[in-house]
Amino acid sequence: MSKTEKITAVKGMNDILPTDSHLWQLFENTAQSVVQSYGFQQIRTPIVENTALFARAIGAVTDIVEKEMYSFEDSMNGDKLTLRPEGTAGTVRAVIEHNLVYEGPKRLWYTGPMFRHERPQRGRYRQFYQFGCEAVGFNGPDVDAEMIMLCRRLWDDLGLENIRLELNSIGDAEERARHRVDLIAYLEKHEDLLDAEAKRRLHSNPLRILDTKNPALQEIVNAAPKLLDYLGEESLAHFNGVRKILDHNNIPYVINPRLVRGLDYYNRTVFEWVTDALGSQGTVCAGGRYDPLIASFGGKPTPAVGFAMGIERLLELMKEAGEPEAPSQCDVYLVHQGEAAQLQAFVLGERLRDAGLDVVMHASTANGPGSFKTQMKKADGSGASFAVIIGEDEVANHTASVKAMRAEEGAAQQSTVPFDDVVDFVVDQITDSGDHHHHVHDEHCNH
Repeated sequence: MSKTEKITAVKGMNDILPTDSHLWQLFENTAQSVVQSYGFQQIRTPIVENTALFARAIGAVTDIVEKEMYSFEDSMNGDKLTLRPEGTAGTVRAVIEHNLVYEGPKRLWYTGPMFRHERPQRGRYRQFYQFGCEAVGFNGPDVDAEMIMLCRRLWDDLGLENIRLELNSIGDAEERARHRVDLIAYLEKHEDLLDAEAKRRLHSNPLRILDTKNPALQEIVNAAPKLLDYLGEESLAHFNGVRKILDHNNIPYVINPRLVRGLDYYNRTVFEWVTDALGSQGTVCAGGRYDPLIASFGGKPTPAVGFAMGIERLLELMKEAGEPEAPSQCDVYLVHQGEAAQLQAFVLGERLRDAGLDVVMHASTANGPGSFKTQMKKADGSGASFAVIIGEDEVANHTASVKAMRAEEGAAQQSTVPFDDVVDFVVDQITDSGDHHHHVHDEHCNH
């Protein structure tokens, strides 16, 4: 009889295991607290949307729509659906559908999985996670600058260095149209030197050729007409407005005239945060203004600006910067021997949790409940600050032994405490030592 075949994860779609989850939580908690400090509110949109949404938003002649989307027909009703490849389109759809800017502009943030069928590589997967912000209804350069400063604060709070800012303006549609005519004329003169990808894009999306990573094309694209030279008065004033705020706040940047962003809906300010620490694919966060998008979806013309970052790539950088220590699993590990002790341990466990502590109770395995020695080893491995120990003697005396697992040499290691006083005793010890890794949960509930 054949052995049952093992089922493994789909290529490019990864499990995030408990050993890594503390890093994810650190990123998510830090990012959430940063965006909240700028007045952003969370929006959660579905993972599946109508295919037409992305074709219209991202542009039919982009790599994402042409090659990378996971699209399928719903076998129940024939709807054409797609797993979202990015977060902006769904957010904008929700803004229009629910008339979110009716009572004024909105600052929104989102996080969650996105899907693209591309070759998996370091920090880039087929199911990957993004964190992003969209500010909808603001048309001045101030919000563009605020978005950039928000990112800068996030890098600082995560302890990330060596991330630099590249900035450009791609102007408005008519300015790009004038530039496009000259760009195509220029590239046609050098057509015999273009690679296959560039030739394919020459008439459909020539701006993207400027973004090429092919070393053989660098000289040609460096000498190409620059969009910045085509900007009108308004676009230029907007760009200078962004720069003025960044300069005044000592935020260094490089103007990169080849920075264009790959999606059709961008205008004016575009920016990328780039690093050299991840190999050739150096962008960790990208964004810009997309004033035309909402009207192109059938909404009222509404200015907007946003950015998105790939979480996996930032976690790689966090690891490079020196991984923070994994927090301990719990504050208290409950060790117990015998049925009466187990029953009492349950009561104490609930009381400790009521006080806001994290508690792991020793549970039986296939080898049985385990000796005191085995259980104490587990208590040590859990990272708990205290082990609360209950055996037959303790049950008879209505006391528990409380052992400080991380006590300094010479400090009292173990105390006998009446059952009714255990919670106060442990909380006092933790408060005195500043040891509790959550500082009491109630704080978290109030955000």
